[in-house]
Amino acid sequence: MSVDQENISRILSVLSHPLRREILLNLSQKSELSFTDLMNSLNVDTGKLSFHIRGLVGFIDQTPKGKYRLTQSGENALRLIRALETWAIDAEVPRSDVMLSLAPLRRRAYAFMIDLGIVFSVFAIATLMSNLFSFFGDGGAFRVDLNVIFFVIIFWVYCTLLEGFAGQTLGKRVIGLVVVRVDRKRLTYDQAGVRNLGKIFLILPFDMLVGIRLRDKRYVRYFDKFAGTAVIDIQL
Repeated sequence: MSVDQENISRILSVLSHPLRREILLNLSQKSELSFTDLMNSLNVDTGKLSFHIRGLVGFIDQTPKGKYRLTQSGENALRLIRALETWAIDAEVPRSDVMLSLAPLRRRAYAFMIDLGIVFSVFAIATLMSNLFSFFGDGGAFRVDLNVIFFVIIFWVYCTLLEGFAGQTLGKRVIGLVVVRVDRKRLTYDQAGVRNLGKIFLILPFDMLVGIRLRDKRYVRYFDKFAGTAVIDIQL
C-alpha cells in the first residue's frame, strides 16, 4: 500500500508548533477543556489560541457543551508526539527558525486601510461634534495641527491596545492576519506599541524602506524587526 507523503507532511506541519502540541497534551490529561480553560492553562491570548485551534481541525472536536476533546486522529498524533519526545532526548538536531506563513504586503496594506478608515471615521465624527459645540459655545477655532496630532496618537493607541490584547486590529481580523512574536512567545503591549510607532504617517515610508534593506522576509518594516514581531496570514 502506497503512503501519502503529502498527508504526512501536513500532519507534521500541524504538529510542528509547540503550542499545538501543548493543546493536545492538555486535552489528553483533562479529557475535555473549554476555550477559557485552555487559555488559562497555556497562558495565551484569545487570538493566538483561536488561530492554533483552527489549525488542529481533525485532531480535536467539540462536545455538545462546547468543550474541546481529542479525536481518534488526535490520540494517534499524541502517541507520535510522545515517541518524538523520547527520541529527542538523545537526538541532536540543528536548530532552525520555524517558517511562518508570512502575510504578503498587499494584504497588510488592505488591513491598514481598513483600520485607518475606522479610526478616521470615528475621529472625524468626534471632531465635528466638538467643533459644533465650540461654535455654539466659546467660538473656539478649528486647529488643523492639533487635530492631526490627536489623530496620530489615537491611531497608535488603537493599534497598540488591540494588537497587545489579541494580536489583531479590526482590519487584521477582517483580512485574516495576526501579529506574533518571532520567538513564539506571547505578544506584549510594549512590543505592540513599539511596532506601531512605525505607522505614524511620516515615519511609515522610512520604516518600510529600512525594512526592505534588512533583506529578511519576516520583517516588512524595521519596527517589526526592532520589536521582534511578524505578521502572519491565518487564512490559508
